[in-house]
Amino acid sequence: MVRAMSRTKWHCERLYRKDIDPVEITSIGHAGFHIKTKAGTILCDPWVNPAYFAAWFPFPDNSTLDWADLGNCDYLYVSHLHKDHFDPKNLSEHVNKDATVLLPDYPVPDLQRELDKLGFHKFLETDNCAKHRLSGPDGEVDIMIIALRAPADGPIGDSGLVVSDGETVVFNMNDARPVDLDMLEREFGHVDVHMLQYSGALWYPMVYDMPERAKTTFATQKRQRGMDRCRQYISQVGASWVIPSAGPPCFLDDELRHLNDVYGDPANIFPDQLVFLDQMRRHGMDNGLLMIPGSTATLSGATLESLRHPIADDEVEAIFTDGKDAYIAAYARRQAATISAMKAEWAPAEGPALLDTVRAKLEPLMAQSDLICDGIGYPVMLRLDAEEIALDFPKRVVREPVPNEKFRYEFEIPTQLVRTVLRDDEPDWVNTIFLSTRFRARRIGGFNEFLYTFFKCLTDERIAYADGWYSEAHDDSSTVELGGWEIQRRCPHLKADLSRFGVIEGNKLTCNLHGWDWNLETGRCLSHRGHELRSKKIEQ
Repeated sequence: MVRAMSRTKWHCERLYRKDIDPVEITSIGHAGFHIKTKAGTILCDPWVNPAYFAAWFPFPDNSTLDWADLGNCDYLYVSHLHKDHFDPKNLSEHVNKDATVLLPDYPVPDLQRELDKLGFHKFLETDNCAKHRLSGPDGEVDIMIIALRAPADGPIGDSGLVVSDGETVVFNMNDARPVDLDMLEREFGHVDVHMLQYSGALWYPMVYDMPERAKTTFATQKRQRGMDRCRQYISQVGASWVIPSAGPPCFLDDELRHLNDVYGDPANIFPDQLVFLDQMRRHGMDNGLLMIPGSTATLSGATLESLRHPIADDEVEAIFTDGKDAYIAAYARRQAATISAMKAEWAPAEGPALLDTVRAKLEPLMAQSDLICDGIGYPVMLRLDAEEIALDFPKRVVREPVPNEKFRYEFEIPTQLVRTVLRDDEPDWVNTIFLSTRFRARRIGGFNEFLYTFFKCLTDERIAYADGWYSEAHDDSSTVELGGWEIQRRCPHLKADLSRFGVIEGNKLTCNLHGWDWNLETGRCLSHRGHELRSKKIEQ
């Protein structure tokens, strides 16, 4: 067998095995893949149009792919409703409406409703972590969707897809964060190729008003923690090949261009594929594959038959190295008209005061969400250009701020954006305003998960589910010994197994799944109100 892989050469060839039907995996950008199997083709997360108020674009550019051909698929898998995975324009214009949708087992049916609106009518409603068989003219494959259903997982749900034809096992984890992957080996055996997120996909700390030194420190930690978490997943799954995917976004608007990781800044939370592949190698992992939109990997079991790029290898590398700045500049010029057109569709900044409209939208939801409002625990300020609005979660009212009132959380948002989400009756301001990074924030104290969960759940159905989910007591009966401490095994945040994701330094525990910290002497969460940890020092 022949294998060529080095710092600058990622084109791989393996001898062809005629006894196994190969699986073809084509990158279509970001978290998107086209998987060709003997049971048919599966199109995953086909995102091409800009998302989040024209802030996010796929990187590298995937707009020149043959989307009509890619959309002529047998099966469609949309992992969740984040707009860099769910692209209604592309789905409407290019994807076969007779394709069978592989639907994750979510508690709120918003994803199915949105796909139904676009004309999709064939749904395979999967059961969480259960095998389902797909049949085609040339054979059968088994699939399993791991559905994450906590309020913090995407917009009420995130998921990963496993595909196996009996010889080749593909695990497309995209940006999901499963807490227990033992079922992979039980159900499918060895995983041959693993696609997963490694790069940042949030707004922290870039939008926060804080000293630059602190912002640099927090961003550096966040960048590294994201890549550390990815390597933990890679080690846990143990796949033969790893494809870094689901990021980073590319920022093409002049106002946001500085967010791109062009010069290898260790404080930039959006490292690209080549950065992470370098990190993999530094930790003894030489099985990473660099793919760009249009790259196709052909696998037979664990054997990589070929990895073909749509352009020459040196041109691929230039996208991520010395030519990256010029690549993004040219990309921005090509998309300038699209950005201008999308901005023209936003609601005008001028208009009547928004207090009454925001009150009508949010107060009924506050009244239904006692646990979430109590978890937020204090009023929150919205500064909308010339208007200020207080969201008084303890009293469940939206009101004008009183003179000299202090707030622990403040959001400074362009009025246009708020008018637009109100006009469009958006159910999720996180998936529109906040991910756009087109706002500024200030806070005193740690991150408040309840606050952002509230902004994700702006419908009666969503808020009822989220409040009910939080009201269920987390199981903390199982314990584990780690670093000289006896602690509860499951993270109080989202039940991650701390024997795998927990890191102890002195009297501090960090759960690397989301980077939350606890003081082990007191059990107090250092990252968020509540979520106390049961812990005890082991006496020697």
